[in-house]
Amino acid sequence: MRLLLVEDDPMIGESVEEGLRGENYAVDWVRDGRGAELALANGVYDIILLDLGLPRKQGLDVLVEYRGRGGDAPVLILTARDATADRVRGLDAGGDDYLVKPFDLDELFARIRALVRRRAGRTQPDIVFEQLVLRPAAHEAILAGRPLPLSAREFALLQALMDPPGQVVSRAALEEKLYGWNDEIESNAVEVHIHHLRKKLGADFIKNVRGVGYKVAARP
Repeated sequence: MRLLLVEDDPMIGESVEEGLRGENYAVDWVRDGRGAELALANGVYDIILLDLGLPRKQGLDVLVEYRGRGGDAPVLILTARDATADRVRGLDAGGDDYLVKPFDLDELFARIRALVRRRAGRTQPDIVFEQLVLRPAAHEAILAGRPLPLSAREFALLQALMDPPGQVVSRAALEEKLYGWNDEIESNAVEVHIHHLRKKLGADFIKNVRGVGYKVAARP
């Protein structure tokens, strides 16, 4: 899952970026409103973490224009502005949630997971498909009642395919979800991860839709 962090405070930005990477998110960090505009033009983000008090362009203006262009990724506003009027303006401008600084990273992670569930149309915290259960909060996978060891990339790739199950996801889209700007990507990285997952889950668990991408599919 790929997140855009828009934060001009270097100490807060470094702490949040490090924490998110520790939770196995791919993170791109920009430090001003203009940089956020350029990043959002790519349309590759699953979640946007947006500060309001930004140099070069205010976060609220970035949000309004992003929604005006049809941008639909969930936006979690992170700001020191704690007045009720500021919260109302942020939410009415298109924000999906609002977290006041200083905040605990565990609460931030929980709010991100809630936004991901909401976007996927889920109410339950676990992602279930046949005998496989993914628990994003704990980064655990359970297959037929037993723990399934997965690398961070394998877990992220499975979550991208299973949330919701049955969707076809292109190789390019998987790369965008798994890797940030500063990550090195081998040309066959996605194929290697899928090969390893098929060895653990069965060769027919992840289907190759020729010319389109990959999906998880129910066994006959």
